[in-house]
Amino acid sequence: MTAMRIRALVALCLMAATLAGAHVWRPTAHLADSRPKIDLESLFPKQFGGWRVDDRMPAQLVSPDMEAFLSKIYTQTLSRVYVDASGQRIMLSVAYGGDQSDATRAHRPEVCYPAQGFQIQSSEITELELGPQRLRVRRLLASQGGRIEPITYWITVGDRMTVTGTEQKLAQLSYSTRGLVPDGMLVRVSSIDKDIPGAYAIQQQFIADMTQSIAADKRPLVAGLVP
Repeated sequence: MTAMRIRALVALCLMAATLAGAHVWRPTAHLADSRPKIDLESLFPKQFGGWRVDDRMPAQLVSPDMEAFLSKIYTQTLSRVYVDASGQRIMLSVAYGGDQSDATRAHRPEVCYPAQGFQIQSSEITELELGPQRLRVRRLLASQGGRIEPITYWITVGDRMTVTGTEQKLAQLSYSTRGLVPDGMLVRVSSIDKDIPGAYAIQQQFIADMTQSIAADKRPLVAGLVP
């Protein structure tokens, strides 16, 4: 047998072993099946702190074609506009998926927004101080014509917080090695505001009020296991 044939045989064996390993290690149990059922409408209160849902404002935060796409990868979605006593408005968009595997893992805003015609002007990772806890998030600045939209978002995979694609994938793999398909949630807070630092400050207060209003046993799913 020639050296070339030996190398080809070794490569074939390695490919077969990889495929076999993928089949053996393919997770079969869904983490969502071991949790209480999630209902986004009741999970996120309509009124908390100084905020309440503004029913006069439309809550269509994505285009119809994008909404149709997202409905294929998420079990539930929630879109609301909140307002405070001073008239400040915050848009909240939440998407929950019971299957955060490769094909269905959360669709990140830096992909979703450009698909709707926005330009991403900036992107940074930061931490928000929420009382005794700290929440690691990603901030984006999106624009479309004269519309300036500061955005704060994060993604949970199971009970793990992720703000990068790599973290998202590693969290998914950590569950896969235990035979579990994790669930996950994308939480996005944004506003239309040209005062960018001011908008992020208001968003931080909104997030602090919101997370405190969520039942304690549900916070790991919504905002990860924050030390």
